[in-house]
Amino acid sequence: MGMIQTFRSVVQFDSITLDPVERRLKKIASIDDYRKVAKRRLPFGVFDYIDGGAEDERTLQRNTRDFSDIEFRPRVLRDVSDVDTSTSIFGRPASMPLILAPTGFTRIAHSQGELAVARAAARASLPWSLSTMGTRSIEEVAAVSDGDKWFQVYTWKDRGLVRELVERARHAGFTALWLTVDTAVLGRRERDVRRGMTLPPKIGLGTILDGAIHPWWTLDFLRNEPITFANVVGRNEDDGTTAVSLAEHVARQFDQALSWDDIDWLRTFWDGPIVLKGIQTVADAKQAVALGVEGIGLSNHGGRQLDDAPTPISLVEPVRQELGADATIICDGGVRRGSDIVKAIALGADAVSIGRPYFYALGAAGERGVDHMLAFMRDGLHRTMALSGVRSIAEIDRDLVQWKR
Repeated sequence: MGMIQTFRSVVQFDSITLDPVERRLKKIASIDDYRKVAKRRLPFGVFDYIDGGAEDERTLQRNTRDFSDIEFRPRVLRDVSDVDTSTSIFGRPASMPLILAPTGFTRIAHSQGELAVARAAARASLPWSLSTMGTRSIEEVAAVSDGDKWFQVYTWKDRGLVRELVERARHAGFTALWLTVDTAVLGRRERDVRRGMTLPPKIGLGTILDGAIHPWWTLDFLRNEPITFANVVGRNEDDGTTAVSLAEHVARQFDQALSWDDIDWLRTFWDGPIVLKGIQTVADAKQAVALGVEGIGLSNHGGRQLDDAPTPISLVEPVRQELGADATIICDGGVRRGSDIVKAIALGADAVSIGRPYFYALGAAGERGVDHMLAFMRDGLHRTMALSGVRSIAEIDRDLVQWKR
C-alpha cells in the first residue's frame, strides 16, 4: 500500500493536447527551436531562403555569436518586484524596445504572411514593418492592424513608383520609414544558387518532390491566391506574377545611383522619421545625422549582403559615442533572446529589430507562433532585467555589461 501511495505522489500524467499547434508550441523553448520546427515543416528551398546568408555565411554566424562576447555585471538586492519593459520609439509607446523588421516575401512561410505578423505585433504593442517586396499590400495590412506600422523602401529606378508607395503608406497611417541603403547589388546567397530558388518558387520535379514531403506547406500554398509583390502588381514587370530570381530582380529594378542626395528627395513627400537601414560605419552614421536623419539602423542585412561586414552589436557603442543623443539607434541583426535586447540597450541602442526570429515562428506555427515568439522575447527581457537588478529600460546603462577579455 505504501508503494502505491509513493507512486501516486510522484507520477503525474500530462493531459492530452489535441490541438497540433499547441502541441508544437509547448515543446519550443528558444528561437533555435522555432528554427528547427520551421526547417522540418518548410520546403528545403523556402527554408534556405529564410535562413541563409551571403557566401560563406561568416557574418550571418557572427551576428548572433558576438552577443555571447558580452557578459553582464548584475547588481543584487534591488527591489525588482515591479519591472517595466516599456519604452517609446520616435515618441510612440512600445511594450519593449523591439521592432519587427521588414522581410520580403513573407507569405513564402505561411499564406497569411504579413497580415499574421502585423496582427501579432499590434497585440504585443510593438512596431511592425512592411517591406517594399511584401506579399500583402499597404492597404491590406492597414485594414487588419491599428498598431504602429513602418514602411521599408528599396529605391527603384522608377522613382515615381517609389513616391507613390511612400505616399500610400503615409495615407494608410504608417508612422516611420526605413530606407534600405545596403543593396546596390544583391549579395551572393549561395544556398539560393544551389537550390535554383526563385520568387515565387517554380514548379518542377524537385519542387513537387519537396512539396510531397512537406504537405502542410504545399496545401497552404495551393489553397491560397498566388504570391506576388502585392504593392506593385501590374505596375512593374517584376511584380512576382512570374518566377524571378532575386538577383535578377535587384539588378533590373534597384537604382545603383542611390546617394545621400536622395534623403532630401524623400523629404519632399515624407515628413515622418527616416531610418537608414544598413549603416555599417561610424562615419556614415555621423553623415546621416548631419543630414537630419532621425534613425540609424545598424545592419548588415542579416548577413545576406557582404560577408565579413561588421556585426551590428559591435557598432552600437562606437556609434553612440560619436553621435551622443542626436539619433535613435536601432541594432538590427543577431538578436535571439531578451538578454540580447538588454545588451544592445546597455551599449547605447534605443531599440533592436528582428526578422528571422518571427519568420521562423511564422513557418513553425503561423500567427500563433509569432504571438508565442514575441511573448518569449518579452519574458526573456523581463527576466534579464530582474536578474540584473534594473527595473526600467531607462535604468539599463553601460555599467551593466562588459566585453569578455
